[in-house]
Amino acid sequence: MIGLGVVSQDEAFYSHEFGVDYNVVFLLIGMMVIINIVRETGLFEVLAIWAAQRADAKPFRLLVLLALLTAGLSAMLDNVTTVLLMAPVTLAITKRLELDPIVFLVTEALASNIGGVATLVGDPPNIMIASKAELGYLDFLVVLGPIAVLIMAVFVAALWVIVGRTMTVAPHLRTAVLALSSREAVSDRPFLHRCLWLLGIVNVGFCIHSLIHLEPATIALLGASMFMLIGHARRKPEDAAELSFLTDVEWKTIFFFIGLFILVGGLVKVGVIRYLADQLVSVTRGNLAGSTMAVLWGRQCYQPRWITFPTSQP
Repeated sequence: MIGLGVVSQDEAFYSHEFGVDYNVVFLLIGMMVIINIVRETGLFEVLAIWAAQRADAKPFRLLVLLALLTAGLSAMLDNVTTVLLMAPVTLAITKRLELDPIVFLVTEALASNIGGVATLVGDPPNIMIASKAELGYLDFLVVLGPIAVLIMAVFVAALWVIVGRTMTVAPHLRTAVLALSSREAVSDRPFLHRCLWLLGIVNVGFCIHSLIHLEPATIALLGASMFMLIGHARRKPEDAAELSFLTDVEWKTIFFFIGLFILVGGLVKVGVIRYLADQLVSVTRGNLAGSTMAVLWGRQCYQPRWITFPTSQP
């Protein structure tokens, strides 16, 4: 886009209308750093063992609890990374119980999408929509939170109909899983407690960001900085230079978004997005419900999944 002169370099990197939306980029980076540090605490392993024991190692109860955990963590953190972190512990538990892991992994993937839709930080499209439409964390939570809960209830009911009545586990395997200790998954409990407190503060910050006049991206970066400080402080001197929580950031995704913003900015500038919008209104004859459904289903057929919209259009 820059090389062909569709957008200038200044427009690509500094224009709010045609360029990179840094609120989205830095919010993603901040949340990825936070998740990478939280992963080191063993929290996800503890939650998986807790779910197995609370479910009495009964397969369908375990499936539902893991789905609810995935949905809840996806709402607070990021749904893609949450699934990546939940998958290994899920595989470990299903292997011990000799259950088909595919059912659990697909369930968690779907649950992560349901939970991620509930908050501003739960899914990259939410972040992009909130930035362009100037919506806050509570705007998403109040409107979409109850809907996500309702969809989750329907989802669990569907799971029972599809797989719930056919899942069984041998008694001796259940006994082995119930004997697992969550304490073994946590090597540094004070560090885990500090991370949980800090994670709570970050989420409170998201809720009140309009009152303290800070963008969610700024809160995420501030939170990531604090997580980096406490994560660095616990490292041994010989590991002081190791910054795995930065190297494990999904930089390919970050630069994908940067490129996508510039590409779509060029389409906005030359009028392609406006033309498509006009054609959509023409086809649906201005019907709001029809236009909404056309955009919704059109998005499902479009790859990649993330689309941004110009700020100058309603």
